[in-house]
Amino acid sequence: MTHRLKKEKKFSYIEAGEGTPIVILHGLMGGLSNFDSVTDFFSAKGYKVLIPELPIYTMSLLKTNVKSFAKYLHDFIVFKGYKDVIILGNSLGGHIGLYHTKMYPETVKALIITGSSGLYESAMGGGYTKRSDYEVIKKKAQDVFYDPAVATKEIVDEVYDTVNDRNKLIKTLAIAKSAIRHNMAKDLPNMDIPTCIIWGKNDNVTPPEVAEEFNGLLPDSELHWIDKCGHAAMMEHPNEFNQIMNSWLEKRGF
Repeated sequence: MTHRLKKEKKFSYIEAGEGTPIVILHGLMGGLSNFDSVTDFFSAKGYKVLIPELPIYTMSLLKTNVKSFAKYLHDFIVFKGYKDVIILGNSLGGHIGLYHTKMYPETVKALIITGSSGLYESAMGGGYTKRSDYEVIKKKAQDVFYDPAVATKEIVDEVYDTVNDRNKLIKTLAIAKSAIRHNMAKDLPNMDIPTCIIWGKNDNVTPPEVAEEFNGLLPDSELHWIDKCGHAAMMEHPNEFNQIMNSWLEKRGF
């Protein structure tokens, strides 16, 4: 199912279903469509799924950082009039969700993170010296997944266009630096929000030990693995991802 983008005030977002709000945060190169199966599954299960388009390439360079995106998320939650949301974030989206939870814990009921940055950032923003070489970029896009076939031509083209747009590349590198600056290791032990960690066992971008570190530092977390899976579990194994997340939400009474 393709979901229509709503535009209200400064926000563009997808909205589907009715019930407890789940706000989904995409990653640096991730489109809203990466979460189609999550949106379809949970909007039919008594949740209202919302995916705001993050202003990754539209903020001024000075504001292109994790903290500004977390504030933007807070503005969106306030705009929608929600008090208690469930946040799901992949990659940079997980980092923004964590940072937002640190700043505004009263608005978050639960967190789900997958392939999240925030502890380990070596893979973000690096290796674009040969960005005009399509095959190099294709390989980089395929490396995100366990099964390279998941990196369709459409996905590769989008990454290629992004890194070859000078303005977007500058902002991508600014975000990579910001992710390192906003390391969450000291904050996580104070964040007692229930957190479900869903991780690909074969994630090359944020390796499995990162998931173990998140699980060790967060006071109320549960770690679930998906085998033969890379950095975007909700795309590579959508059914398994939805089942894990759904079981966890049911178990916790959300």
